[in-house]
Amino acid sequence: MSRHLDIDLLRTFAAIAETHTLGRAAAKIGRTQAAVSMQVKKLEDMLNQPLLNRTGRGVVLTLHGERLLGHARTILRHHDAAVADISGAGLSGTIRFGCPDDYAAAFLPHILRDFAGRHPQVFVEVFCAPTPRLAERIRQHALDLALVSTAEADTGKPGIRREPLVWVGNQGDGAGDREPLQLALSDPDTLDHRAACEALDAAGRAYRVAYASGSISGLLAVVRSGQAIAVLTQAAVPADLRVLSTGDDLPPLPAVDIRVQFDLARPPTLVREFAAHLEKMLPGL
Repeated sequence: MSRHLDIDLLRTFAAIAETHTLGRAAAKIGRTQAAVSMQVKKLEDMLNQPLLNRTGRGVVLTLHGERLLGHARTILRHHDAAVADISGAGLSGTIRFGCPDDYAAAFLPHILRDFAGRHPQVFVEVFCAPTPRLAERIRQHALDLALVSTAEADTGKPGIRREPLVWVGNQGDGAGDREPLQLALSDPDTLDHRAACEALDAAGRAYRVAYASGSISGLLAVVRSGQAIAVLTQAAVPADLRVLSTGDDLPPLPAVDIRVQFDLARPPTLVREFAAHLEKMLPGL
């Protein structure tokens, strides 16, 4: 049997690795789930190795699958760069992109890797800060676009992804039971800070903002120390921390909408292409 690594098979395999399910991978590359499954089998038969393990929550790569993924990404990157270079169809230039820390940790690796594969000549400058700071830089035209958090009531229409806010604590400690409740929160004008204070005020729960940081790494350090609890978007909760249950002690928190904000009413083609990429990928991550 020929051991030619077909580009379409590798692209399908890379999509599965990024989305962790055959269904989401199929939607991403515009094929049916049955076709994706057949492509995986063809790739496994050709290499004579199992590449995926099916679980109740999706698929995970085998050791051979992990090794193939590194090769696949390299091959696809060089393939797409060659096509863009020779055809002259590829975009080039610099994008100044803003993103909150929590979204950067949860979503950006997938988003940037996929975009770089399609547009290898584009350079993306990433600036991380809370939404109010990003909005300031947008108004100053210091960023081309940004992912921002908004309350649904602020716009009256949904964003590209809706993300719940959750209380987060360290594994096994009782920081959520202290009186008054000790909080580690972001800047006072951010949605997570306002949501936490408004929910606790409405519930009559005594609290103290004991730690403050505009950086998610600073907030996570405090939570890991066991000194306070924080409020994060659910997608940004690290595996070593836990989401605290709401009830009598901790009131429920609202969700936020994630949307794209531009600095220009008519963004250039390169910026519009990146925004379209965000809107396509973000809901499935």
